[in-house]
Amino acid sequence: MTQFEHLKAVVFDWAGTVVDHGCMAPAIVFQEVFARRNVTVTVAQAREPMGMAKREHILAVSRNPEVADLWQQAHGRACTENDIDEMYADFIPLQMEVLKDHSTLIEGAVEKASECRARGLKLGSTTGYTRSLMEVVCPRAAEQGFAPDSVLCADDTPAGRPAPWLLFRTAELLDVYPMEAIVKVDDTPVGIEAGRNAGCWTVGISTTGNGVGLSRSDLNRLSSNDLHERRTEAANRLFDAGAHTVLESVADLVPYLGQVEASLAQGKSPKQMGH
Repeated sequence: MTQFEHLKAVVFDWAGTVVDHGCMAPAIVFQEVFARRNVTVTVAQAREPMGMAKREHILAVSRNPEVADLWQQAHGRACTENDIDEMYADFIPLQMEVLKDHSTLIEGAVEKASECRARGLKLGSTTGYTRSLMEVVCPRAAEQGFAPDSVLCADDTPAGRPAPWLLFRTAELLDVYPMEAIVKVDDTPVGIEAGRNAGCWTVGISTTGNGVGLSRSDLNRLSSNDLHERRTEAANRLFDAGAHTVLESVADLVPYLGQVEASLAQGKSPKQMGH
């Protein structure tokens, strides 16, 4: 198998990219923590900030104008920082429980990770989950055959996505540089923005991710027209965030890595290349 010479690492997101088809686990819990305070949050509202660190995600949902109005009606005042802290405190144990049933690997993740390693690439990973939450996910993923060389979480750096710090720290842990020798794979716009901010190549994942937001079984029940519409909308959001390319699934990744290798061999950089 031909080894990559210029490309050195791939950094994967977790939920919606390599585990939890449709990124179901966080959406369920974000809705629940608001429901416990008599505020009904739609699935779309719960998913909108996906990829951020989870406290920042809750804060972003609370600032959605419609959600803010519902909070005002329910509580007679605006949502406060103390409310955010209380919801976040509820979120962590709830998410831990839900994750036990939402850590199944997405089809193709193990095979493509193995192929990347066989071609000389190091494998990193970053996530909006905290370290305590990943202590639930990582062992389950490893049992299924997916164990990247590094796992960095939202609480490992001063700021999560779209800041580039998780990717810079990953590069340090993997001993990989320059940043243009790294491909970031993510199903959320803020994850793509983080990749661009770090100077990496960025690959958006549409069908299995948060943008489409459906489990595999629900996805299979869609009509071809509905599926095309959802995929296109998800892909457009990822392209708008700066993705160099968008794929339906991580299972489609390796051929694009070959294109990146060819671009690097020609002296091209992520900053020079649009989608």
